[in-house]
Amino acid sequence: MPILSTTYKPKFIFRNGHISTIYSGLLRKVDGITQKRERITLPDNDFLDLDWSYAKQKTNKLLIVLHGLEGNAQRHYMLGSAKLANKNNIDAVCVNFRGCSGEVNTNFQSYHSGKTDDLASVIKHITNKFNYDTIFLKGFSLGGNVILKYLGENNQIPKAIKGAVTVSVPVYLKGSLKRLMSKENYFYSNKFLKDLRYKLKEKHKLFPENINDEDLKSVKTLQDFDDIYTSRAHGFIDAFDYYEKSSSLQFLKNIKIPTLLINAQNDSFLSKECYPIEAAKENKYLHLEMPKYGGHVGFYDINNTYYSEKRMLEFIREL
Repeated sequence: MPILSTTYKPKFIFRNGHISTIYSGLLRKVDGITQKRERITLPDNDFLDLDWSYAKQKTNKLLIVLHGLEGNAQRHYMLGSAKLANKNNIDAVCVNFRGCSGEVNTNFQSYHSGKTDDLASVIKHITNKFNYDTIFLKGFSLGGNVILKYLGENNQIPKAIKGAVTVSVPVYLKGSLKRLMSKENYFYSNKFLKDLRYKLKEKHKLFPENINDEDLKSVKTLQDFDDIYTSRAHGFIDAFDYYEKSSSLQFLKNIKIPTLLINAQNDSFLSKECYPIEAAKENKYLHLEMPKYGGHVGFYDINNTYYSEKRMLEFIREL
């Protein structure tokens, strides 16, 4: 599929990638949406919390939304997508990954960039319990990587899934980790690390046989966290084995439903490999849009409806 042109031209201040990222992550507010929580039990007896919001009229359409690293269903980029979907007669369910809904999950494992089995469980639950015949997927950052990997590694996608939109996706995890750990991104990486270390301490309390005091002390970078916890909890050899096997880049060629990937050129989290131009050219189902501006999960636009949300609606309406 040819690379898509873009119309995104924000106000001058939001052409700075860091301003776009920080404003959208910390200052944006989305009101006027009510969510109802549903807890589901996973095959390994752990749980996931799903936060539902609904269109005013009964509909057969649903949007499933996945958040990024250390996000949750109440992040305003999640609420913005759900609210716009609801306004356009589409129900929405915002998924909280394991341990991200305000309560520590019960198992030693949690979530990671390539953990697609939990998404599969959510989709199975929805298709078994409800009568939606048109389902769209939307994922941000880590959640976007999960969706792209799920679509590319799976030959048995339910027929109800008609399309996907992914935003600010680190499709090449090793390269993105290197970018995130650079001096330019210290503010972000330090915040992620602080949150992850807190959760690791909670895991230590529940599973002292798996995480000891020395492990906690040795986690000083995001890569350390993936070496000590992510790889150990999820069956990888080490952090680099996790990055290699979980990056969605290698799965893009196999995607067979219409999928939009929006990665801003000034996203400081993304390495050059995260702009998969050749993969998009070779796969008619993969649509790649690379706006000059937008930052990471930014894309500020007027009336508090962000460009990435407008593009989501435009894309799924054409399917």
